[in-house]
Amino acid sequence: MNITKMAKANEIKREWIVLDAEGKTFGRLITEVATLLRGKHKPCYTPNVDCGDFVVVINAPKAKFSGMKLDDKEYFTHSGYFGSTKSKTLKEMLEKHPEKLYKLAVRGMLPKTKLGRAMIKKLKVYCDSNHPHTAQVSK
Repeated sequence: MNITKMAKANEIKREWIVLDAEGKTFGRLITEVATLLRGKHKPCYTPNVDCGDFVVVINAPKAKFSGMKLDDKEYFTHSGYFGSTKSKTLKEMLEKHPEKLYKLAVRGMLPKTKLGRAMIKKLKVYCDSNHPHTAQVSK
């Protein structure tokens, strides 16, 4: 009888995966990043254990968007005070804070628990092709 083995946190082998965003569709890239961060691509995937890999995204502002999303899509922030709602378009977010844009998109696909907060810390986003994680990258 074969029994499914549950992964333990100390048995997980983490890898560093570099993804180049240049020319790729933003949404498809984000789903790939979320899958890698959760560890769903591994045979030892366990939902209640952080078994994902580290993901480095380079050339972040060069991702493609379809339709009129750059002008129409808005991101809202609210400080909690009356009348303090502010909005930024996708184009402004991509120009000023592409790291924040990627983290917001990926965070929506991860669990909303301590586990999800631990997973999002393994995402590193950079605007150009240079990144300080060259020593860790194995692929």
